[in-house]
Amino acid sequence: MALSELYTKYNRVWIPDPEHVWKSAEILRDFRPGDETLELQLEDGEILYPLDTASPQLPHLRNPDILVGENDLTALSYLHEPAVLHNLKVRFVESKIIYTYCGIILVAVNPYKQLHIYGDAVIHAYSGQNMGDMDPHIFAVAEEAYKQMARNNKNQSIIVSGESGAGKTVSARFAMRYFAMVSKSGSKTRVEDKVLASNPITEAIGNAKTTRNDNSSRFGKYTEISFDKRYQIIGANMRTYLLEKSRVVFQSEGERNYHIFYQICACADQPEFKSLRLLKAEEFCYTNMGGKTSIEGVNDKTDMEETRRTFSLLGESVFTHCILFYLSRKSVERNRIKILDPHLAVFCELLGVSPEGVTRWLCHRRIVMVAETVVKPVPRERAVNARDALAKQIYAHLFDSVIHRINAALQVPGKQHTFIGVLDIYGFETFDINSFEQFCINYANEKLQQQFNLHVFKLDQEEYRKEDIPWTLIDFYDNQPVIDLIEAKMGILDLLDEECVFPQGADQNWLQKLYNYLADNPLFEKPRMSNEAFIIQHFADKVEYQCWGFLEKNRDTLYEELVDTMRTSKVLSPGGLGSKGIKVRSARPVVKTANKQLRTTVGTKFRSSLYLLMETLNATTPHYVRCIKPNDEKMPFEYDSRRVVQQLRACGVLETIHISAQSYPSRWTYIEFYSRYSILMSQQELGLNNKKQTCKTVLQRLIQDSNMYKFGRTKIFFRAGQVAYLEKLRLDRLRGACVTIQKHVRGWRQRTRFLCMRGAAIVLQQYVRGQRQIRSAALKQGWAAVVIQRYWRGYLTRQIYTMLRNSTITVQAFTRGWLARKRYRKVLGLSINRSHEGCGNLLSDQRHSYVEYMSVAMYLFTVNYLGGVVRIAENNLELQKEDHEKEVEVVREENRRLKEERVRLQRQLEEEAKANGDLQDQVIQLSKHIKVRVQRSYSSKKHVKVRVQRSYSSTSTSNLKPRGVVVNMIPGMAAQLLFMCVRHADYLNDGAKLKSYLILPETAVVLSNIFLQEFMKQSSPSQCKNCLHNFDLSEHRQIFSDLAINIYHQFISVMEKALTPMIVPGMLEHESIQGISSMKPTGFRKRSNSVYEDQEVYTISSILQQLSLFHQAMSQHGMDGGLVRQAVRQIFFLVGAATFNNILLRKDMCSCRKGMQIRCNISYLEEWLKEKDLLQGCGAMDSLKPLSQAAWLLQVNKTTEDDAKEIIEQCSELNPVQIVKILNSYTPIDDFEKRVAPSFVRKVQGLLQDREGASSHLMLDIQYRFQVTFPFIPSSQALEHLQVPSSLRLSFLTRI
Repeated sequence: MALSELYTKYNRVWIPDPEHVWKSAEILRDFRPGDETLELQLEDGEILYPLDTASPQLPHLRNPDILVGENDLTALSYLHEPAVLHNLKVRFVESKIIYTYCGIILVAVNPYKQLHIYGDAVIHAYSGQNMGDMDPHIFAVAEEAYKQMARNNKNQSIIVSGESGAGKTVSARFAMRYFAMVSKSGSKTRVEDKVLASNPITEAIGNAKTTRNDNSSRFGKYTEISFDKRYQIIGANMRTYLLEKSRVVFQSEGERNYHIFYQICACADQPEFKSLRLLKAEEFCYTNMGGKTSIEGVNDKTDMEETRRTFSLLGESVFTHCILFYLSRKSVERNRIKILDPHLAVFCELLGVSPEGVTRWLCHRRIVMVAETVVKPVPRERAVNARDALAKQIYAHLFDSVIHRINAALQVPGKQHTFIGVLDIYGFETFDINSFEQFCINYANEKLQQQFNLHVFKLDQEEYRKEDIPWTLIDFYDNQPVIDLIEAKMGILDLLDEECVFPQGADQNWLQKLYNYLADNPLFEKPRMSNEAFIIQHFADKVEYQCWGFLEKNRDTLYEELVDTMRTSKVLSPGGLGSKGIKVRSARPVVKTANKQLRTTVGTKFRSSLYLLMETLNATTPHYVRCIKPNDEKMPFEYDSRRVVQQLRACGVLETIHISAQSYPSRWTYIEFYSRYSILMSQQELGLNNKKQTCKTVLQRLIQDSNMYKFGRTKIFFRAGQVAYLEKLRLDRLRGACVTIQKHVRGWRQRTRFLCMRGAAIVLQQYVRGQRQIRSAALKQGWAAVVIQRYWRGYLTRQIYTMLRNSTITVQAFTRGWLARKRYRKVLGLSINRSHEGCGNLLSDQRHSYVEYMSVAMYLFTVNYLGGVVRIAENNLELQKEDHEKEVEVVREENRRLKEERVRLQRQLEEEAKANGDLQDQVIQLSKHIKVRVQRSYSSKKHVKVRVQRSYSSTSTSNLKPRGVVVNMIPGMAAQLLFMCVRHADYLNDGAKLKSYLILPETAVVLSNIFLQEFMKQSSPSQCKNCLHNFDLSEHRQIFSDLAINIYHQFISVMEKALTPMIVPGMLEHESIQGISSMKPTGFRKRSNSVYEDQEVYTISSILQQLSLFHQAMSQHGMDGGLVRQAVRQIFFLVGAATFNNILLRKDMCSCRKGMQIRCNISYLEEWLKEKDLLQGCGAMDSLKPLSQAAWLLQVNKTTEDDAKEIIEQCSELNPVQIVKILNSYTPIDDFEKRVAPSFVRKVQGLLQDREGASSHLMLDIQYRFQVTFPFIPSSQALEHLQVPSSLRLSFLTRI
């Protein structure tokens, strides 16, 4: 169908209107091609809308009322300017909703009123939710940034922009508060509180009242919130841009100076400020220029207390406070500087500088010439400029010092893993008189707008074109020409810096250069009626700038002599005034000058810092928040269409809606995809050599719809939610792998533990058995071997001794014979020599022969002897070796026997440990079956006791669950059995056994009511005689009671954890009555960029089934009926509170049909209570009253005054804030339904004012716990008649 065919009778269109921008009209006659006019019906009459017959420009069609008021502007059927403007108006004025999505942008309209949508409960409600699941909110954007940072490990930025007074500072503050709440580290550094505490300080010293905003930020601020690897806040860092120093010395009519001045003047009478000798703010020139020193509804004295409190929270000392106040005082006191002025004396005294030096160099100037130096007085105008320059420099030093101290206080030990930056920077400004500050501010917004354009429009189109993906190019306004006009060579800033170089440079000369060089630029204009201004066509609007003061503000001159004098101050920190400060990289190369007097201009510094800011933003994932100022009068919920449409055109919202619903926001390179999702690939897919083809194959298998992704040349493009789906598949696969790994590791640990215990048992067995063997045969054999060795070694020793003795005797015999013969020969030789001298030679020869013979004989004997000794020693060593081997064999045999004995002992220990474990499990199992109400009556004086016999049965009762006969056993049997054990321990006077019964945590519920004195009143005298005699357990009463309450709350927590995921899908989203509900377009923001949760589809039946499981478990375990009713009441409160809170935060759930669905679901819950006999005396339905009344409110008529009175009467459980929220959020599903008129809401609000003591909280506290009580109910079962069912397999229990 062609678009022109939609212009039929009764359809509505938008036509231009000078007052309301666009006006709605109804078509009275069908349009036919060739018609010159279109007949329309307006509210004030009929008109003929002229058309161009050549190419008729038909007016914009209006969306059906069913689509008006949507959460996302991209969900509108017709996307154009009037539709966006009207949708915002309906949401803001009629529904009192200030947040709306426009694709990737969050549009925030300033309500100029405190709203109840920023509490901690709201933060917890948005935490963990996907973008689009809840109503638009600044918390939703913060959650999306936090999730993407945690998922992608990439830095994020939240760019908050808008005009002055649009609410940028508040939005940035709430975003930082959200991060502080959801990422608490639990450390003692309180870094989250410090991050939030920095806001009041920076607002005090950097914000001021302007004609458009009572709390306008006069500087730009980029706060980096640092996170560690656990994504908890570990610190923050703040960067500031272009403080408006001129405000210190000049304010326009109706404006104020910075808040800190009025705060300290309001506290001038306090003791700690006496030494500053302050006066009222009206008595200072610098604080009274605008004519107003107070702001309606603002108490400066109270704000000062808050400022001091936040200083203390950041760790600043009192001395630091005084320093800051001193510096603030300096700027204040610099108002009437004159020679010998008393204020000058106070100023110099507080700063610790010489009054003569300050007076001299304020009124004189030193001129250095070639031959001499001349000091000459300056004109009054220059002296005033010098005074103002000094005041501005002192305040700028104060500001930088405070920011430095804040950054130092926000730095804590730890390495930054990622960060989220929150940019709160000035928006476009257009005043009656626009000067250098407005020029820099608008220049910065041009750069930010360009960054937004490149991110949202230009980069998308270029990347799609480069990747050969079909994409329809969309024309958009590129503001690069405006930026070139300002910062390019021979641009405005370049010509300004050039004029500042000349000593005699003047504003008029610079303006004339602009006229000469930029006259041909279409974005630059010369005013017709003025020669002292110029006009720039900015992205937002045309702005006329007055040239006066541009050069002086750009130079920011402070004479060196005055700076040197200030450097002698004992108050100003070293390197204060005149210090070089932080070096920044320039946006383009700057020519260095040889003259040290030529410092970097303010414009150059600002351009460089802006370049660094853009560099930081481009390296992060941006999230955009566009703040809109609805009216200039600051009236709550008043909507000026002309002002709003100007801002919508300027901030790019209208351009975004054309491409938001048709883009592919997620992009991955093939390498990145392969690296991250290879875990989802099969072995066959991983075997492919071509990774690009592998990615295509696996993606076609995982995502069947080919329209959900596109393959580019180097990247894969996904539609919203597909990457999150892949992340879920990947997470499931990893979770499965983790479970498998854990299973095997745990099995390995158990096996290792078993083998270790088994080895230890074997060792013990070996030692025990070895001892037994040693004491029997092994010991005898050992001693026999020792005896044999003894005798054998004795025999060998005797043999050696005998041989040595015989050898010694032989040697001695030969020696003695030789000596005897020698003596004999000597005697004989004397006699023979006398007679036979002739025979001497012959005898001598014989004697020598005999000696030689004896020597040889002795040598041979010695050799034979030593050889025999060696042989004997070798034989001895062989014998010793054989003995040693036999001993080793014996030791080995003993070791083997000891190992066998250790195995036997280990088995015995295992059997004993298992038996002990069985006993412990049996005691635990008994305690699990005990009721809170315990039978105290006995019919006789007999002591009934239970003796637990030692058993080695392998049967374990730890996994015993109520089934079979056990389901129908006597309630409280476990309690009675355990109580009998306690009585038996008392009868035996066994304190250890009694203590073992009492230390079990499971017995808390069992015994919590046994020992309470008030229950003794229900026992008869004969029963009281059977009380405990040997032990007093009164000290355990409170312990048992606390433990019982703790166990009850743990049980409630377990039920809540299981039931919570089912509540919203089952109670709100599922259609329990088929066919009465219908789906509406959700727009671009209904997506899961961060985390995709493919949850099971829950219905009201799922909730009822889970409740039945809970009730069955409580009943089968013998839980008391009263306690069951309390637990059911608590669970029903959770169901009602969670459902009710989601209604308040989801506009799409506030409809008549949804109210019908909710009431139907409530009736199902009521039927379940009747079925379980819990309806009476339970209070569960009472806990659902807020939900029931909210559902009724959605269905009831909301038109007349009687309807309003009925609402007030029926909705008694809802407070006024909740009633008004539901009425404002009411959304028709069909065309026949009507919205709630604002007049009706105001009427209801008027009637609600009479309510007394009504709460102002919007949300219900789902963490609330009803007080639990454990009433005592006597049992009719006598202990002596107690029979233990055989199905429990407790045969080891015997009755004595």
